[in-house]
Amino acid sequence: MVEWDNHNISIARQAYLLSLNRTSLYYKPVPPSPRETQIKHRIDEIYTKCPFFGSRKITVLLNKEGFNINRKAVQRHMREMGIQGITPGPNLSKRNIQHYIYPYLLNNVVISHSDHVWGIDITYIRLLRGWMYLVAVLDWFSRYVLSWELDQTLKIPFVLDAVQQALSQSKPVIFNSDQGSQVRQEVA
Repeated sequence: MVEWDNHNISIARQAYLLSLNRTSLYYKPVPPSPRETQIKHRIDEIYTKCPFFGSRKITVLLNKEGFNINRKAVQRHMREMGIQGITPGPNLSKRNIQHYIYPYLLNNVVISHSDHVWGIDITYIRLLRGWMYLVAVLDWFSRYVLSWELDQTLKIPFVLDAVQQALSQSKPVIFNSDQGSQVRQEVA
């Protein structure tokens, strides 16, 4: 967007025309430190082994292993990684009457052909220095991966790119049992 080598229009003017803050143009993201990456990898290992551990228990284990870290830092790391201890909440058996119960739409559906039902999943992949998020669009019948995308942040655009790529390759097919034919439903 910004042309750094344009001598006719200054950087300040380009930023003004694009409604951008000039300081954001010069910002260079700082990668996580090796210690932070090491701590997050260890938190991931502990959480994978014992997903019911919360920040308190993980802090105790990390301090026993020689990491000098407090609970708030562990909470921040766990929040950034999108994980939390699995524990029962209060009054889980009591239903809130005001909440609408959404029906499960695939309850009596027999998935009998390809492009009948699609699913989407988002997960993160641990790397040597950090992590990446992976989104995949799957065909439930054939278990075929229609499209996938990787990104460093868990933001909407890369998910929409994966869905658009899947829709460019194939379209969902609805089987009409009354007429015995397949009808392609146009997806906008």
